[in-house]
Amino acid sequence: MKIFLSFVLACASCCAYSAQIIRGPYIEDPTQTTMVLRWQTDEPTPAWLEYGPAPRCNQILKINPEGTQHKAVLYGLVPNQEFCYRLYVYNAARDGVQAPVEGHFKTLYSAERKEVHFLAFGNTAKTPLTQEEQAALAENKLPQPDPREQLAEQMAQTDADFVIHTGDLTYSGLDGDADTEFFAPYRNVLSKTPLFIAIGAHEYGPDLTQRDSKAFVRTNYSRFHDMSWSNATPKYYSFDTANARFIFLDANAAYGAVWAPNIDEKSAQYKWLQSTLASAGEKWKIVVVNAPMYSTGPKGPANEAAANFVPLFERYGVDLVLQGAEANYERTFPMYQDEAHTRGVTYVTLGGGGATPTRRASSHRSTARFVSAYHYADVRIADRKMTLTVYNDQGKQLDKVELYN
Repeated sequence: MKIFLSFVLACASCCAYSAQIIRGPYIEDPTQTTMVLRWQTDEPTPAWLEYGPAPRCNQILKINPEGTQHKAVLYGLVPNQEFCYRLYVYNAARDGVQAPVEGHFKTLYSAERKEVHFLAFGNTAKTPLTQEEQAALAENKLPQPDPREQLAEQMAQTDADFVIHTGDLTYSGLDGDADTEFFAPYRNVLSKTPLFIAIGAHEYGPDLTQRDSKAFVRTNYSRFHDMSWSNATPKYYSFDTANARFIFLDANAAYGAVWAPNIDEKSAQYKWLQSTLASAGEKWKIVVVNAPMYSTGPKGPANEAAANFVPLFERYGVDLVLQGAEANYERTFPMYQDEAHTRGVTYVTLGGGGATPTRRASSHRSTARFVSAYHYADVRIADRKMTLTVYNDQGKQLDKVELYN
């Protein structure tokens, strides 16, 4: 196969036109031994993928069949290792390939490792402009910087193990908007940093309360993303890396999403969460959920979700809850039974990845910090210490907090 690839590469200089990679590559669902790589081309084409431990990227060759939607599951990996890859696609004349698209990634860590480094952000949906904003923009002929691209530039400079998205990839939920609102501005992050998503209300579509919306998530979201699904938990999942357990919930039933999993005490998701928390032992316990348990933003807290989940968080010693939905940054004091307490849970809303930042709409004793700004978080775990630092799209530090397990 490598001889054939070498022949194809040798022919590359004679091609004038080529199939274009119009989405990705982006990396999802890392484990200690596998990884998923996805990309999309504008024309049907086969593809060749070389990968291996960095810096040798050509130890394994995988050939993808002809198509426009490409998915490659990379096997034969090992824990605690950085890998690199080179992706080639045919030209339209099928007599050569383009120069490779290159990237790298890390597998998840084994339990004996005590350090984790990840980024977190959310709500990359572009808020539609009002008529007044459209008129003001039309009068200003200077190009306006895209805050998502500015955030991505900052994030891409960080060598993180993976990146977490707190949900709401696009405003409409439609895959047709995903390139402009998510994949294109964050392409340099997604090509080298495995992605985990907590599904948001926008992923269920504008008609999420209607029963005929059943196919929306599958058509516009599930076809293009590989999270750590299991057969029993299609939209909520967990994974372990180093000394931490990450738990992703789907609380969109609180927003009326009729096809979202139930969240009451008798639901499968509630029982799964209880079991997953109980079995975590002394690991760091980090929950990611789109619907906020605490919020003083315009949407406010998702009270139904909070009434069911918060007691479990407190009972099993969750350290950090990363939330979405709101287009602002908010951090609570450690909260226990609705009061600030040293044994409590810290809730952090990360919703400034693209939507127009919103201002605080109410006050609550839980709030330790609130900022209306585009932002992302850089989180580092070193043994029993976690440091969460939040930056805006200009790289300015907005907040910093240390937690101890």
